[in-house]
Amino acid sequence: MSRPKNQNYKGHGLSKGKEREQRASIRFKTTLMNTLMDVLRHRPGWVEVKDEGEWDFYWCDVSWLRENFDHTYMDEHVRISHFRNHYELTRKNYMVKNLKRFRKQLEREAGKLEAAKCDFFPKTFEMPCEYHLFVEEFRKNPGITWIMKPVARSQGKGIFLFRRLKDIMDWRKGTAGKKLTSLEAPPARSTVNPSGSHDARSSDDQKDEIPVENYVAQRYIENPYLIGGRKFDLRVYVLVMSYIPLRAWLYRDGFARFSNTRFTLSSIDDQYVHLTNVAVQKTSPDYHPKKGCKWMLQRFRQYLASKHGPEAVETLFSDMDNIFVKSLQSVQKVIISDKHCFELYGYDILIDQTLKPWLLEVNASPSLTASSQEDYELKTCLLEDTLHVVDMEARLTGREKRVGGFDLMWNDGPVSREEGPPDLSGMGNFVANTHLVGCFLNLKRPWIGTPGWLSWLSSCLRLRS
Repeated sequence: MSRPKNQNYKGHGLSKGKEREQRASIRFKTTLMNTLMDVLRHRPGWVEVKDEGEWDFYWCDVSWLRENFDHTYMDEHVRISHFRNHYELTRKNYMVKNLKRFRKQLEREAGKLEAAKCDFFPKTFEMPCEYHLFVEEFRKNPGITWIMKPVARSQGKGIFLFRRLKDIMDWRKGTAGKKLTSLEAPPARSTVNPSGSHDARSSDDQKDEIPVENYVAQRYIENPYLIGGRKFDLRVYVLVMSYIPLRAWLYRDGFARFSNTRFTLSSIDDQYVHLTNVAVQKTSPDYHPKKGCKWMLQRFRQYLASKHGPEAVETLFSDMDNIFVKSLQSVQKVIISDKHCFELYGYDILIDQTLKPWLLEVNASPSLTASSQEDYELKTCLLEDTLHVVDMEARLTGREKRVGGFDLMWNDGPVSREEGPPDLSGMGNFVANTHLVGCFLNLKRPWIGTPGWLSWLSSCLRLRS
């Protein structure tokens, strides 16, 4: 999306030439004081700018994006860390609406079998606007457990479980007629008019239209896969560099986040049983900071393979690949694709006892604060490799299938692990180019031996020491 350069726009990246290889240094900006800042400050050739200084790379928060994106001119090489209307995928109610719409589209165009590949999210209703539809569904299946989640909050805030309609009557009465506070107001949703163009109205333009704080009521997965009697979910990272065409990378490592208390359905009010968010679990009286409540993905995969065999694990992780691709495709025509934007998504996946993966939510700002040394190492490498893929230094050829711990999962079509064009006639010779195996300490990088790689390696070792 181009922006005319005039006196009303704040320009960035203008003092350097447009050709990226002409820049002696890369000026970065961020307000996040965590692992990200460590990585940016130690990256060779990168220089921090503060306040109103001009920048080439900005890892911004979503509030800056909402307030400044449409008023900022960016030169060709400039990059920022979010797409304009990222919330189409990362806000819980919009994500479900887009997935439902995409599933109907697939059923019309490709049949029910293909549409069934989107059946990876629990039955969900937006509240309060779909309250009556929810009540109808609720009465069809009495006695099951439902979970209520605010659409715009994170870290487990505002979530509760219930089994009786009267359990949410107080919630419904309490939200009637109330307005959202400015901190919780959702951004304007991009709408598509009959001509197919997008109407991205600002949240200020729509503030009088915002009703109550929206929730989703979602059927609770009552049969989660347990390890040591405890519930967990998986955090997996997907990096999207473009939506038109769709170009997405899958990170090889992530982690399982465990609850601190053994799972039971007899106590639906205990957040330490049902919510795996670290922000929740670390407040538990039994929480051990040194032990934490995470497993690296490699350890999780090894555990599953020992219990169920490698084939079952391969099927599970292939089904997870399907979740990543289908969810991105569901918003591909809705997200405002911009050459200046990229997005590192944090996917939350729950596994049930049949080894079926369920998509819980997608995070636009996954936590980059480390909860342990192992977590710090993972996030350090994740961020280093994200910057390698974003490639401000113009090192890559554009033909890479792997960069650091990232594998190219989708490049306007599925990416084969084999060389040459994939044979998709019957998918017989096709092997997906994804390896969720957990190898974040693997230092093999595609530019080893090229200028600057020793500086990069020394910075990595300095960060890990």
